[in-house]
Amino acid sequence: MKTPMWGLLAAQAISLTGSRMTMLALPWFVLVTTHSAAMTGVVAFAEMAPYVLACALGGPLLDRIGARRASIVADAASFVAFAAIPVLKHPAALIAVVAVAGILRGLGDTAKRVVYPRTVEAAGVDMTRGAALVDGVSRLATLLGAPLAGVLIAALDAPAVILIDAATFAAGAVLVAALVKVTTQPQPKEPYASALREGVVFLRKERLLASMLLLFCATNLFDAAYGAVLIPAWANQLGSSVVLGVVSGVFALGAVLGNAAFTALAPRLPRYALFTAGMLIGGAPRFIVLAVTDRLWIIYVIAFAAGVSIAAINPISGAVFYERIPERMMARVQGIGIALGWAGIPLGALLGGVAAEGIGVSAALIVFGLLYLAVTLQPLIWPAWRQIDRRPPTGQDDDQAEADPVAAGSPARG
Repeated sequence: MKTPMWGLLAAQAISLTGSRMTMLALPWFVLVTTHSAAMTGVVAFAEMAPYVLACALGGPLLDRIGARRASIVADAASFVAFAAIPVLKHPAALIAVVAVAGILRGLGDTAKRVVYPRTVEAAGVDMTRGAALVDGVSRLATLLGAPLAGVLIAALDAPAVILIDAATFAAGAVLVAALVKVTTQPQPKEPYASALREGVVFLRKERLLASMLLLFCATNLFDAAYGAVLIPAWANQLGSSVVLGVVSGVFALGAVLGNAAFTALAPRLPRYALFTAGMLIGGAPRFIVLAVTDRLWIIYVIAFAAGVSIAAINPISGAVFYERIPERMMARVQGIGIALGWAGIPLGALLGGVAAEGIGVSAALIVFGLLYLAVTLQPLIWPAWRQIDRRPPTGQDDDQAEADPVAAGSPARG
C-alpha cells in the first residue's frame, strides 16, 4: 500500500518548500532591517540551537506519544509560531519565537524520519530508492522554494514569505492526518534517561556512523555559514535578492536532476565511490567560486555541478541509517544522530557572521571553503568508510540488529 508513503512525501514537499523560502526570507529580513551580518547569525543560531536540542532529547518523548501523532501536533503548532514571527518588532521577542519554532521543527522532522521507513516498507520499495525519493522531495523543495523566495521577497516582502511558510505547516499536518495511516504505537514506558542513554550507547558502537556524524557535523557547520550569512551577504553586496534565489535554485536544479538519476539506478550503484566524489565536488567549490569571480554564469555552472554531485549523499546515508536502526529504537537513535550531525549548524551561523564582519565576505568564503575541502578528504583516509557498500542481511530482526553494531544509524546530513 503506497498511499501512506506518497502522502508523507507530499506533506514534506509542501512544508519543506515553505521552509526553504523562509531560509532565505528570515536572514534577508534581519539583514536589511539591522544591516548586521552578526545579528543575522544570532537569529539563525536562535532557531537551529533549539532545533538540534529538540532532536537530541526528543526521541524518548516521541516513543511515548507516537511519531505520527507527534508529527501532526508539531506541524500544527509550527503554523502558529511561524505566523507570529512577522508581527514581532522587538529583537528579543523575535529571537524567543524563532527558538520555539526551532524546537517544534526539530520534533516534527524527527517524527517524520521515524514514520517514513515504515511507509517505505509498507509500499514494498527498496530502502535505498525510498531514501532517494525523500531526498528528491527535499531537493525539489529547494529548487522551487529558493527562486520563488527571491522573487516574492522582491515583489512583496520577507514577512509575507514567512506567512506563506506558516500555511505550509498547516497543510502538512492535514496531509499526514488524512493520508499517513501507519501504525506508530507508543513504546512501553521506560525511564527517560535510560532510553536516551541506550540511544547514545548504540551509536557509540558504530564506527561508520561515528565517522559519518563527525563529517556531517563539520560540513553542516560550513553550509550553515554559507546559507545563513555568507551567500546572503554576498548577494546583498550585489544589491539583488533575485541573484540569491537564482544561485540557490540552480544548485537545487542540479540536485533534483542528480537525484532523479540516482533514484532510477540506486540499487545498482556503488555507494562509497558516489558518496566520496559527491562530497568533494559538491562542497568546497561553491564557496571558492563566489570569492574569486564576479561572473555570474561561472557561479551558476559551479552551483549546478555541485548540486548534481551532492545529490547522492543524503540518499546513501539515509539508506545506510534506515537499514540499520532497530525499529523500537528508531526515534531515540534518529533524534540523537540528527542532533550530532546538525550540531555544527548553530555555531556555523554565528561563525559565518563573525567572519564576514571581521575579515570580509570574500575572505570568509575562502577560509570556509578550504576547511570544507580538508574535511571531505576523510572518506579517502579512514577504512571504516568502505563499509558504506555493505548492506545488512535481509530479514534481520531487532535483537539481531542490536547485536550487530553495523546495523544501526541515523540520517544526519542537513
